[in-house]
Amino acid sequence: MRLAILVGVLVAAVFAAVLTTSAVTKVVIDQQQAAAGGVANTSCDAAIGPTQPGQPGQGTGQASRLDDEQRGTVSLIISIGKQRSLAPRAWQVAIQAGMTESGLHNVDHGDRDSLGIFQMRPSMNWGSAAQVTDPNYAINKFFDVLLGVPDWQNLRPGDAAQSVERSGFPDRYHRWEAMAATLVENLGQVTDAAGCGQGLGAALPPSQAAAQAIKFAMGEQGKPYVWGATGPNTYDCSGLMLRAYESAGVVLPRVSRDQYKAGAMLPVHEAQPGDLVFLATDPADPATIHHVAMYLGDGKIVEAQQTGVPVHVRPFSFDEAEVVPQAVRPGV
Repeated sequence: MRLAILVGVLVAAVFAAVLTTSAVTKVVIDQQQAAAGGVANTSCDAAIGPTQPGQPGQGTGQASRLDDEQRGTVSLIISIGKQRSLAPRAWQVAIQAGMTESGLHNVDHGDRDSLGIFQMRPSMNWGSAAQVTDPNYAINKFFDVLLGVPDWQNLRPGDAAQSVERSGFPDRYHRWEAMAATLVENLGQVTDAAGCGQGLGAALPPSQAAAQAIKFAMGEQGKPYVWGATGPNTYDCSGLMLRAYESAGVVLPRVSRDQYKAGAMLPVHEAQPGDLVFLATDPADPATIHHVAMYLGDGKIVEAQQTGVPVHVRPFSFDEAEVVPQAVRPGV
């Protein structure tokens, strides 16, 4: 018991130090990824900007409120994940699942016969009651089932957690995405847990349709610009937006001036990932719109810009001289 208390105190101290000091050095352990079969930390396509979901600082704030048992559970998840040479994305999925199911506590009760960190049910062949309430067994069992999920590493972490847990409330696992990424990066000493560099935005897309449209547009990078083209091999600016949202089941008009009227309008500074932003010869007159692009968040857009320039991502400022003051959210 004394040893357990001491370990809990040490874990809490290390956790607090990691989160509060700016001098922490984060490292990516290449050997872990190689041992995991070349699986990247996470997939950028799976979760748009997953290191920065929600409001800035949200993940750190949530992580700082965890108690000793919760922090110990996170440390054990990461430790077992490392021992098994699993990519950091697997650790994140387990943290999100455990936080959703039990608040990362090893509980002795739950819905029907659900028990433990992941609310595993002995009656559903997860193991005996004694096994599923043994944190080491439960975490290893969770990883075993996760690794059997087809293409799990290319799912959004919350969706991967749902594929293991099969909850009646599948969206709830996303709530802890920011916190889990923070824990993986800090306690796990992993730089850029999302594998997306700077990420694609400080907020999640406002809808699944927007996320799908972003995924499509990003996948078309490198294809040539041709005026009037709507894919699949070449695009102009509005043609790319047309096909991107078509892939998400949202029908847009063909040209940029009409796309400006094809959804909810909002101040351009309030644009979220997936929203359309427009440039005009005279920003005060939407009739002069000559270009449309898709906002990705974090000061970036994806666009088919002009002849000789393929579909690409570039920095974007809301204060550019030709930016129309309104952005458009398609399908709303």
